[in-house]
Order: sequence, then C-alpha cells, then structure tokens
Amino acid sequence: MTIKFYGEKIEENKKSIVLCGPTPRNNNVISWRVEAIEILKNTKFDGIVYIPEGQKFNTYAEQVEWELQAYKNSDVIVFWVPRQFPDMMGLTTNVEFGYWLKSGKCIYGRPNTAERIRYLDYMYEKEYGKKPIDNLKELLLESIKCADKKTNYMNVNRKIKKVKNIL
Repeated sequence: MTIKFYGEKIEENKKSIVLCGPTPRNNNVISWRVEAIEILKNTKFDGIVYIPEGQKFNTYAEQVEWELQAYKNSDVIVFWVPRQFPDMMGLTTNVEFGYWLKSGKCIYGRPNTAERIRYLDYMYEKEYGKKPIDNLKELLLESIKCADKKTNYMNVNRKIKKVKNIL
C-alpha cells in the first residue's frame, strides 16, 4: 500500500481510493484517517490511498485542485462521516459528497453517533440503492472490493483494446 498525503503526486490508472470526510478542526481530536490507515494496512490493500491531510499549500486553490485530482483519479471515493459538532463538522464534506455522488465511485458510511447526516443518508440510498455502512472497517473492506473490481474491469478493457489494435 502506498499512502499519499496533500501535495504528493497523483497517479493515473492505478488502483486507488481516497479517504474523504471531515478533518478535525481541533488539534486535540485524532483524525479518523489514522484508524482507517491501520485497517487498510491490516487488510494488505495493494493500491494507493490518498489522504487529504498533512502538508499545507501556498494557496487554497492548490489544495482544492489536489483534492479534485485525487478524487478524479481514484477508483473509489470513500466517504466516512463521523460528524460531531464543533470539532468534526464536515461542511466541505457535504459539498464534496454532492459533487461526486453521481460519479458512481462513492461508497458512504458513518457511525450511528454521527450528527446531522440524514440528508446524506437519503441521497446515498436514492442514488446507489444501498444503506450507509455504520462501521469503518466494513466500509473499507467494501471499498477494497470495489477498487479491485474496477481495476480488474479496466485491465480487461486494456487487453481488449490491445487485441483490437493487433487485429
């Protein structure tokens, strides 16, 4: 598994997931992504994990552009929304969720203790026909399955194109 934080090179055509959701606004709150990384390490995930945390950018536009490229080039956009006010509000997460929901690449979950997530739940169920996953490990395991399927599908399509080019 390769972990890439803010500012690190975004890879194209590589198996990858991006961990989208609230980032703590208080230094005393531990990011949920720490646990997510441990879970992914224990599953032996063999792709790239984009983490929208870490390095600070020179401009806000640079940060947003990095995020957009990470979401665009990831096979799966994992939305984990452990929303708690005031330290894990996830206001930007709401916008990202709406922006990417129709991409077909999203998988969404949140703990049962999350606050103000009813609209996200409703829209996810409406778009994907699935209930949100209420356990981070289960969410990540499902994300890996989705990434593996997408990678396998892409590899089959590349092979078909190569055969067509030979013919």
